[in-house]
Amino acid sequence: MTRVATIEKGADPNLQDSSFFNRFRGFAAGMASGITKLAVGHPFDTIKVRLQTTSAADGRFKGPLDCLIKTVKLEGPRALYRGSTPPLVGWAFMDSIMLGTLHNARIFQQRRNGDRPLTPFQHGLAGLAGGLTVSFVATPVEQIKARLQVQYDSTKKVYSGPIDCVRQVVRNNGIQGLWTGLLPTMLFRSWFFVFWGSYDIFVRNLKSRGLNDGSVTFLAGGMSATVFWIGAFPSDLVKNTYMTQPDVSPKRYPTATSVMKHIYQTAGLKGFYRGFLPSFLRAFPTNAAAVFMFETTMRALGGEVKQ
Repeated sequence: MTRVATIEKGADPNLQDSSFFNRFRGFAAGMASGITKLAVGHPFDTIKVRLQTTSAADGRFKGPLDCLIKTVKLEGPRALYRGSTPPLVGWAFMDSIMLGTLHNARIFQQRRNGDRPLTPFQHGLAGLAGGLTVSFVATPVEQIKARLQVQYDSTKKVYSGPIDCVRQVVRNNGIQGLWTGLLPTMLFRSWFFVFWGSYDIFVRNLKSRGLNDGSVTFLAGGMSATVFWIGAFPSDLVKNTYMTQPDVSPKRYPTATSVMKHIYQTAGLKGFYRGFLPSFLRAFPTNAAAVFMFETTMRALGGEVKQ
């Protein structure tokens, strides 16, 4: 990641350093980011997924606040962290891969740039590389997480836990069933082009206002996440709806495209933003904290990097 302390002085020397340690630290910092993201954001994510996978016709929830109240009242506060075991392991691993790939894609581009700093477009390309790469790991993790999150009746659970969920998905659909929704996941995660491209723009502007590095990182991370979710939310909704449909034959939604058609035919364009408010409220604090942790860990590990 371009370090805010050097962004106005030209290329970051750590992006020009191709040592093993410099390449590895992006993965280590990504793991710290993933753990932070889970702790701050999972309750918001549970509400979001529940709203995404129900319709107004179901009458289950009137809105985000109603979903929160009913979840806590009927299932207890721990229900907000239902399905958190897969992302506890998965998000740490996923962010390690995504942000490690991001960091190494930046190193690759910086070596071609020479002394010139990366452009927002180049940061976006690095984000795209990270998003597409991690999709192959994210798809099974997010599928298991989402299936556990939409178990409403604790007395009639389909899955007793993440391992049982994996077992049933594989039994019903084969091992390839864990990667159901790969293409929608790749589409959703391609929006990390926007996240990291806009992050670089926000960093440049905030740094010019004289803010310290920590404030710049936190604010830029939150604002870029807000931009990201405004654009990426429809693909996330399609992905989660497609992933969490019951394992019956024939499937209600044979393809992700059929999910899109159904949403448009029944709810119009606004239907693609069902459950958006929890994501919007979650975006800033969760990603601001996660990016802050990523940058802080990168700087902490950077002291040993050959300059």
